[in-house]
Amino acid sequence: MAAPKKTVVGPLVGAVVQGTNSTRFLVFSSKTADLLSHHQVELTEDFPREGWVEQDPKEILQSVYECIERTCQKLAELHIDVSNIKATGVSNQRETTVIWDKLTGEPFYNAIVWLDLRTQPTLENLSKKIPGNNNFVKSETGLPLSTYFSAVKLRWILDNVRQVQKAVEEGRALLGTIDSWLIWSVTGGVNGGVHCTDVTNASRTMLSNIHSLEWDKELCDFFDIPMDILRNVWSSSDIYGRIKAGSLEGEPISGCLGDQSAALVGQMCFQEGQAKNTYSTGRFLLCNTGHKCVFSAHGLLTTVAYKPGRDKPVCYALEGSVGIAGAVIRWLRDNLGIINTSEEIETLAKDVGTSYGCYFVPAFSGLYAPFWEPSARGIICGLSQFTSKNHIAFAALESVCFQTREILDAMNYDCGIPLSHLQVDGAMTNNRILMQLQADILHIPVIKPSMPETTALGAAMAAGAAEGVGVWSLKPEDLSVIFMERFEPQIKATESEIRYSTWKKAVRKSMGWVTTQYPESGDPTIFSCLPLGFFIVSSMIMLIGARYISGISY
Repeated sequence: MAAPKKTVVGPLVGAVVQGTNSTRFLVFSSKTADLLSHHQVELTEDFPREGWVEQDPKEILQSVYECIERTCQKLAELHIDVSNIKATGVSNQRETTVIWDKLTGEPFYNAIVWLDLRTQPTLENLSKKIPGNNNFVKSETGLPLSTYFSAVKLRWILDNVRQVQKAVEEGRALLGTIDSWLIWSVTGGVNGGVHCTDVTNASRTMLSNIHSLEWDKELCDFFDIPMDILRNVWSSSDIYGRIKAGSLEGEPISGCLGDQSAALVGQMCFQEGQAKNTYSTGRFLLCNTGHKCVFSAHGLLTTVAYKPGRDKPVCYALEGSVGIAGAVIRWLRDNLGIINTSEEIETLAKDVGTSYGCYFVPAFSGLYAPFWEPSARGIICGLSQFTSKNHIAFAALESVCFQTREILDAMNYDCGIPLSHLQVDGAMTNNRILMQLQADILHIPVIKPSMPETTALGAAMAAGAAEGVGVWSLKPEDLSVIFMERFEPQIKATESEIRYSTWKKAVRKSMGWVTTQYPESGDPTIFSCLPLGFFIVSSMIMLIGARYISGISY
């Protein structure tokens, strides 16, 4: 019998999406933006101590290879020739930091994840070096001094890992965010791998000047980081190198965007004033500010949105970053065990339809925008003997929406023109209760694309549009129409304001819990884990006591 004829679907483009919890590889048609196939691998996170979050760079790299090969197998089963994949883009968790040996290809240390808090003492020491009336770090980077960004993570590694210190002295060390580690590895590694990054990822390190888009000597001197371990900075759409092994051997890596910039592109927010909100491990609201840097007076970040080619002008964005969004669902599943799968939270919340006055502030890693308060920790408050796991589930979803409201308010103040609607993406947007809650709390429509993989789509668009590839047009008239689902507010504005006002009261109570620094070694301070545990244990005691008093037995 003759072999089945291969289906030709026109030029295809692949996208690696390397996130905190998983890696995916997705393949799109460059003509229709249709998703043809994909594969996903979940990743492990290590928590060596309270506040520390690490990942194995080799596990991340292996997950990329596995996702590419499994997706190519699925395409073959669909009779689609993988030789039609003309380019691949990379999107990544942004601030997570890796340092490795350029002679062996081995990482010197685990990747320090963007959520990690170990650098708080480092940060406090650095803060003392900044004159009170001249915060040159923020003016040159658009970023506040925070544990969030890469420079302080690198400084901690250089201060605490002797093997890295020795490698830097010997000229063997290479530094990168996850995009750099992946591109260097898949383009050859020790055999000629390309050590590079794009402007969006560089802008999250606190080492790149947001105006010149280059590594800044004054910043590197401030953090005491040698410039020769940094990588070349490219545009977001360029041929960086070619894949050296596997089913896509010889094909170019030609797009690179930090995950939130990729989602902005995938949502086609190319006009000044357009904004998107991504619900992933964290929650990230970006608003395109065009070709000018807009500095926030309300706790937002100024960041690079994208640079669509070597000779194309850069676009900037205002960003509101929240550390914990989808991670709160994972915490309810893995730490408390009140759900078995992430999807169950929608059922629990739907069954009660209210938090019954319960408020959840998931400040597990402090508060990011607009507060930038590392001393905050998670709390659950407003508990009564009537509170159940369903109400806590509902409050967890509400917490994501309230945090978005805080960011949106700040963005409206900074931009001067309130958003009339909010475009959303990310895995959590599949939760319809969450989307309706978001529309109610913002009191504006929430608009969700029918194809939620906008981060992958943005990386694919950048790769396909690169000079030398040219299979994806970014001209407005050529862009595919994305069908949207719309969620309209269903409660009165006064009710929304009352709930939001109570939420802000809870946020104030979450602040100031960590009153001492993390020690460099040994057990962390008990103050860092007191609030949420205290509220959970005390609520259990209260519930048991209430049942005993009222004569109810188990």
